[in-house]
Amino acid sequence: MEAVSFHHYLTPELVRFVVSQFKLSHSGVHGPSHWMRVRKNGLKLAQKTGANTGVVELFSLFHDSCRVNEDVDHGHGSRGADFAQQCFDDGLLTCDLDELKLLKMACEAHTGGVYAPNVTVATCWDADRLDLPRVFIQVNPRLLCTEYARDPVMIEAAYQRVERWLSRRNNV
Repeated sequence: MEAVSFHHYLTPELVRFVVSQFKLSHSGVHGPSHWMRVRKNGLKLAQKTGANTGVVELFSLFHDSCRVNEDVDHGHGSRGADFAQQCFDDGLLTCDLDELKLLKMACEAHTGGVYAPNVTVATCWDADRLDLPRVFIQVNPRLLCTEYARDPVMIEAAYQRVERWLSRRNNV
């Protein structure tokens, strides 16, 4: 397994705290493994899009962190945004106010958003959507925001990450 280095906003303490608050199975389809694949997708995309990598990493951690089930969970993105705000207010999250605003915007609308207001939010949404095969939904390039996410090579690389996870999960 490769060593993971995090942006200075994504401290080990913050990651441990968010994971400890997660109510669902840590091995579920919306759990920490998904978050880390979204992070990887997002950082790969950010190399091309120029998105704020700190926000991309924070999005990966918070976007599904407040789900109450593995199925349709209306409001989980807004709850994740509120949780990020709480962590900011408590001093656990050290980004600046503009980054917090972008993070909350990305979390709140990540399941149904069609028009991303800027490249960082678009990168966050695409990073999450590239991981849809984990729930047996094929990635639809027309529903991706950035040209880089629509690249068949990017889609295939994300798909392979999901396949490796599913294989390990099924062999446990």
